[in-house]
Amino acid sequence: MECLYCFLGFLLLAAGLPLDAAKRFHDVLSNERPSGYMREHNQLSGWSSDENDWNEKLYPVWKRGDSRWKSSWKGGRVQAVLTSDSPALVGSTITFAVNLVFPRCQKEDASGNIVYEKNCRNDTGASPDLYVYNWTAGTEDSDWGNDTSEGHHNVFPDGKPFPRPWKKNFVYVFHTLGQYFQKLGQCSVTISINTANVSLGPQIMEVTVYRRHRRAYVPIAKVKDVYVVTDQIPVFVTMSQKNNRNSSDETFLRDLPITFSVLIHDPSHFLNESAIYYKWNFGDNTGLFVSNNHTLNHTYVLNGTFSLNLTVQAEVPGPCPLPSPRPPKTTPPLVTAGDSTLELREIPDESCHITRYGYFKATITIVEGILEVNIIQVTDVPMPRPQPDNSLVDFVVTCHGSIPTEVCTIISDPSCQITQNPVCDPVAMELGDTCLLTVRRAFSGSGTYCMNLTLGNDASLALTSTLVSINSRDPASLLRTANGILVSLGCLAILVTVIAFLMYKRTLHHLSHQGTSQGSCRLLWKNEWT
Repeated sequence: MECLYCFLGFLLLAAGLPLDAAKRFHDVLSNERPSGYMREHNQLSGWSSDENDWNEKLYPVWKRGDSRWKSSWKGGRVQAVLTSDSPALVGSTITFAVNLVFPRCQKEDASGNIVYEKNCRNDTGASPDLYVYNWTAGTEDSDWGNDTSEGHHNVFPDGKPFPRPWKKNFVYVFHTLGQYFQKLGQCSVTISINTANVSLGPQIMEVTVYRRHRRAYVPIAKVKDVYVVTDQIPVFVTMSQKNNRNSSDETFLRDLPITFSVLIHDPSHFLNESAIYYKWNFGDNTGLFVSNNHTLNHTYVLNGTFSLNLTVQAEVPGPCPLPSPRPPKTTPPLVTAGDSTLELREIPDESCHITRYGYFKATITIVEGILEVNIIQVTDVPMPRPQPDNSLVDFVVTCHGSIPTEVCTIISDPSCQITQNPVCDPVAMELGDTCLLTVRRAFSGSGTYCMNLTLGNDASLALTSTLVSINSRDPASLLRTANGILVSLGCLAILVTVIAFLMYKRTLHHLSHQGTSQGSCRLLWKNEWT
């Protein structure tokens, strides 16, 4: 018997067969899944089972920590960055992108070669060479990129030949769900898979990248990332409100409409042909609102904390299910059992669909705020000694809602774009419950000015504007159209300018204390009309 075993071993050696089993893809591209994991999933289109053999001779396998990684690339290590547009609604397409990050001072040129950047110095100084790897000229490999070459090394790890033309410099191997996909590429590649056959929940995608090295390949980077497939529509909601100082804290103002805008994460446009409905419950006992518009306005009339709930319903067109068989008919006494048949249910004419849902919840706080601000009167201030280049103007301001704690003014050009002389001051506490104040502003020189005025407190920021014309011939007289042309609050450019200024008002606050000739702002508080 021992001689028989020796004889069989001799035959194996004579036939050139290895005694050790060949490596398989799941041995090389392990993503912490058992080897039989693919059996739990349907086949991904264009992908292959990781039970296939891996050509370790052409594509060596290095474990983490192997010293050969340090010399896998000239000038340092290459990093691979893997991203995806996850989460993906089941049935949609998910796209993965891999980008290679080369060592400092290296980049890929238009021909796909790796070159040194001009005037760039790394730790070893500027390189005298132009190329890191010159694949176009064939200096790295004699027949790499030669379409007429029939070398056995122009194949993927599973032995499949490269697609022609193979003028790409890297080999990417993607691995997920017990299956793999091979692709040639440059420093950036993308792939997409349909998730109809992917199990719900988090999954792992792993990518291994090789570069050409003579008649073999060298691993240069490995990366993995988690992606998610879900049966719930990924939903996000943005909330905005006029006069709200900070919408990100989910605190909003009473008696002003809040704009709710729904964003559905659907990068593959899977839901483009779907009928989508939005069902809102604002938590203030106003009932259920159903709309097919992704934007909706709602006004809270009470202070407090409210629970917002949104349900998004999408009717996704899809194939109709196969008809189910009816129970067999009762066989008449004179008919043999072999004559019994199964009747199929009729398929309805209308198209079939799958209903998917998405959910969003938030807790929002409603507080009082400054709802509106108006400049109701603009008057010039007589000066004992008229100065040809300086005029003082009083602006009588009223507001509705809560009492402001600060007032800011910004003088700019007639288009309200170019600002000058911003000034902010606190509002006197003596104002009480009456929001009526007078703001005095100095104007230097003649011309037309846009005067932006904001009233603010911790929760709100209200804006108004007016155009003012200063006459150079009579500084004490103020020419206005309709007692100061009041500009509507809807000027977006003004709002952006004022908000940007208020972010730096603490730095600029000291300007208000540097004299009255150029930037002074006197606040005259009035409890009664004068």
